[in-house]
Amino acid sequence: MDQKYYLAGELIGTSFKFMSSPVQIPFQSVIRIDRLLDRPVYLQIAHQMINAIQRGVLLPGVQLPGTRSLAIDLEVHRKTIIAAYDELDAQGWTEIRPNKGTFVRNKGPQENTALQPYDEKFLTSYPAETGYRFKQSILLDVLPVTTSAKLEFNDGLPDIRLLPLERLSKVYGGILKSKTNYKHFGYSHVEGNEYFRETLAQYLNNTRGLHINKNNILTTRGIHMSIYMASSMLIEPGDLVIVGDLSYYLANMCFQQSGGKIIAVPVDKDGISVAAIRELCKTKKIRMLYLTPHHHYPTTVTLSAERRVELLQLAQLHGFIILEDDYDYDFHYNGNSVLPLASADTNGMVVYIGSFCKSLAPGFRSGYLIAPENLIREMAKFRRLVDRQGDMLMEQALAELLEEKEIQRHLKKAVKIYQERRDVFTELLQNELGEELSFASPPGGLSVWTKWNPQLNLMRISKNCLKRNLHLPQELLYQTDNFTAMRLGFGNLSTEELEEAVHILSLAVKES
Repeated sequence: MDQKYYLAGELIGTSFKFMSSPVQIPFQSVIRIDRLLDRPVYLQIAHQMINAIQRGVLLPGVQLPGTRSLAIDLEVHRKTIIAAYDELDAQGWTEIRPNKGTFVRNKGPQENTALQPYDEKFLTSYPAETGYRFKQSILLDVLPVTTSAKLEFNDGLPDIRLLPLERLSKVYGGILKSKTNYKHFGYSHVEGNEYFRETLAQYLNNTRGLHINKNNILTTRGIHMSIYMASSMLIEPGDLVIVGDLSYYLANMCFQQSGGKIIAVPVDKDGISVAAIRELCKTKKIRMLYLTPHHHYPTTVTLSAERRVELLQLAQLHGFIILEDDYDYDFHYNGNSVLPLASADTNGMVVYIGSFCKSLAPGFRSGYLIAPENLIREMAKFRRLVDRQGDMLMEQALAELLEEKEIQRHLKKAVKIYQERRDVFTELLQNELGEELSFASPPGGLSVWTKWNPQLNLMRISKNCLKRNLHLPQELLYQTDNFTAMRLGFGNLSTEELEEAVHILSLAVKES
């Protein structure tokens, strides 16, 4: 049976006998001194005694050992113990009684005065679970993403190795060194860095045909924060939200978390079905339509120009919001990019969101939400509750990079590289796996939507890939009774890595 020590008494059978004399216990087993810590030894002793008091091991009224005896037990100088006791007294945990000694202070009525046995685990543990109930959500469960595999097919992320890191570091370092930028270390506009919003407005007007100014922009920490804020502000419990079938799972989670009810409509080669949306509007009150029109998630198809016009007309007629997620507008290979719906919106029906997380790197948690000024003002109030303001220093750096056209030059180079990788990847897929899958070469973006032989088990293929050091995440696999598909990101892999990854995938399919 494990030995238990009792600081306020001694165990006699099943009862406790409280002692009037100083506590006779081995304090060297209660207090662990680490001389490598920056914290002074006397504070280590004081804090661990406070911990014992708070956890009900040292009860009110208990007399502590004398300074000499405790110094001997802990192998420290007596002055260290005196300093620790002074700290306990200063914080109000103990009281010194003349000619009697130092006692744990009685701080009033105690809810639970039962004597607690102690051991090192009890004194240093943190609760594994809460002592109260709270609402838990299966809806918000996410799959683990950590892996030690050498290669990975991801969701369509950029290659961070292409990032102009040297130029970025110089710009960011210059901002830190300049005294004129001290203002960015304090509180500022909740909508975001003013210079960044001004520069970003010019950039978006030039590249996306928008007609905005800084007052139409709220900076965010990326696409997910933008979707969350739009959902929280614009969706009430019971509101109907239309999404494509299939749609972005994290966006769906945000809508449902806000109480929205999702209605999925078909997506074909020209994008989301306007005819299906029109029929729904005849019988239901739609609150929001969520779109990824440039490259539909996950199938990568582009919404046709005709359907864009029709959707804007439907939104105005029936009063529903269009939440336009333009997550990878910067990557288009076949001709020019199709302008977003927001560029043609004259009635304030579109909320447009984008980010630099795909343009530069996922670590740049810098996004933006575009809307009429009255909504931006209201969203700024909400943003103050969850994120007082954006990263003013990073936004300043991004603004300078936009002003110098460094980001534009980077994107121009990156698009050429990604187009080459797309061409290599699609050729590899066709040559090595053409009998098992079909796909259309995407006009842009960093992923390929592949439809597979329904007889294959995609989870088994994923496990086979991992054995050969290729991670094929579960969230990229779409397998139901109706279809078997994968969304395979190629942007993060060089052409040589793509060759190795597709070869491994081919072997994994043959083994499944």
